[in-house]
Amino acid sequence: MEAVIDVSVREQLFHQRVREIIICSFLFGILYILSYVVLTRFKKHGDFTTVDDEDAAVNRIALWMCTFTLAVSVGAVLLLPFSIISNEVLLSFPQNYYIQWLNGSLIHGLWNLIFLFSNLSLVFLMPFAYLFTEAEGFAGSKKGIMARVYETSVVLLLLTLLVLGIVWVALAIVDEDAASRESLYDFWEYYLPYLYSCISLFGVLLLLLCTPFGLSRMFSVTGKLLVKPRLLEDLDEQLSCTGFEEDAISRKISASCWLNFNVELLKKKYLVIKTRRLALEMRRRASPWQRNLGYPLVMLLLLGLTGISVLIVCFHVLELLIDETAMPKGIQDAHLGKVSFSMFGSFGAAVQVVLMFYLMVSSFVGFYSSPFFSRLLPRWNDTTMTKIIGNCVSLLVLSSALPVFARTLGITRFDLLGDFGRFNWLGNFYLVFLYNMAFAGLTTLCLVKKFTWAVQAELIRALGLHKLPLPVSRTSGPGKIS
Repeated sequence: MEAVIDVSVREQLFHQRVREIIICSFLFGILYILSYVVLTRFKKHGDFTTVDDEDAAVNRIALWMCTFTLAVSVGAVLLLPFSIISNEVLLSFPQNYYIQWLNGSLIHGLWNLIFLFSNLSLVFLMPFAYLFTEAEGFAGSKKGIMARVYETSVVLLLLTLLVLGIVWVALAIVDEDAASRESLYDFWEYYLPYLYSCISLFGVLLLLLCTPFGLSRMFSVTGKLLVKPRLLEDLDEQLSCTGFEEDAISRKISASCWLNFNVELLKKKYLVIKTRRLALEMRRRASPWQRNLGYPLVMLLLLGLTGISVLIVCFHVLELLIDETAMPKGIQDAHLGKVSFSMFGSFGAAVQVVLMFYLMVSSFVGFYSSPFFSRLLPRWNDTTMTKIIGNCVSLLVLSSALPVFARTLGITRFDLLGDFGRFNWLGNFYLVFLYNMAFAGLTTLCLVKKFTWAVQAELIRALGLHKLPLPVSRTSGPGKIS
């Protein structure tokens, strides 16, 4: 009888493991296909249709690696929201047979896979893809794909040894254990998580800088996509100016046969201006409801989400001062379906998911709007392979830091699973406290500055004061104008 029970338990564990593998493979396959479709829309087709078949093959291999990395990035973004939604579904339907696959083992496995694939992409795939596109083979060797593979492998091995040496020296300086200064032991369980911890810390600090700036930029970016009320936007004047520019460039193209004009550049400008004119005409034909109701509602929604985020962070700051459990920490077992991770139940969990997506989109907007990283902004059908690699690395760093970012700010109470909770700096109270204070302060400062200048500019435009000539006054000195 005991043998039969033992076999039954082993069969259940086997079927559960097979089911988890199938579900993880299915989810990652969907993410990979979506990522490949996105990258093919941005890639520069000339890099894949060159006369040299070897360069085209190298770019295709690099594109596959970038697709894998982008799929991992999307998975990292969806990791925490998927876990929170799974917990609420299990709470709502505890006895439903068809959702029993949503268990703690599956969620914990997804967290471990994302951590593993993030390490694989950052440490191996992306450096290999970049070095592979730049490699030409060692001098004197036979040209071909394998020659580039050999050169890339050697350079990557040397780079890995250099990075590991730096990590070992850093650990020897900060670690009190004398044994860590003597040998490189337990590489997989100690040094690689420490390296990823440093990368995650860099990503969290990058989110601290990009997200407040992105929250203020969201109002401008969204305002460009929506139709503003007549008080805030004069479409007739914009259409008039665009029409004049289009006519002027059209006459230059017509006169290019006897005048020295760059026809190709003029045609590109003409298409850009024509596209802008068509967009303005579509916005002018917008309905009054869309014009007078849509824009204010969206602006109020953005303002409400931003205000809720700041209030949650301020409340979390108070919690850090009086409750030790408010500190971010990691757990080994995901007790799903036991209790809601929000005091407001399913509604609060839904708000947490919306806030996480909103903060992530804001961080992307702030990242690509910053002067230093604006060069990485991809262009439709005109993004080189090197720039695609840079974008995939940046998105992976930001995305993999999102669970730690949300938990550190107190956006959610869902504790970090797997190796995400093993970061040493998460237990530093002063670092976490200062991080929350800095986020609340920077976000408030950016919003106050944004709305102060925006309201002033819109009032000046609405009253027509921007059309008045600037006053000119003479100083006492001759010939000086101020």
